[in-house]
Amino acid sequence: MSYEVIDARGLLCPLPVIKAQNKAKQLQPGDTLEIICTDPGAQHDIPAWCRIHGHKVIEIQQDEESDDFSVIVEI
Repeated sequence: MSYEVIDARGLLCPLPVIKAQNKAKQLQPGDTLEIICTDPGAQHDIPAWCRIHGHKVIEIQQDEESDDFSVIVEI
């Protein structure tokens, strides 16, 4: 199982979801993908994408100091 990270900071919707989708195509079931974002809309868009494609949101973390957040997904 692999753990991959995408840095989508500074990108606005729909780019964080598009980057996650493109990376997910390269991963195997059970792999973990972390998407680091600054666009608050991605906190809703990425979980919606996961529901559509059968992925599981493991956690959404907020970094209080930088306002970045991470969405961690199991593929």
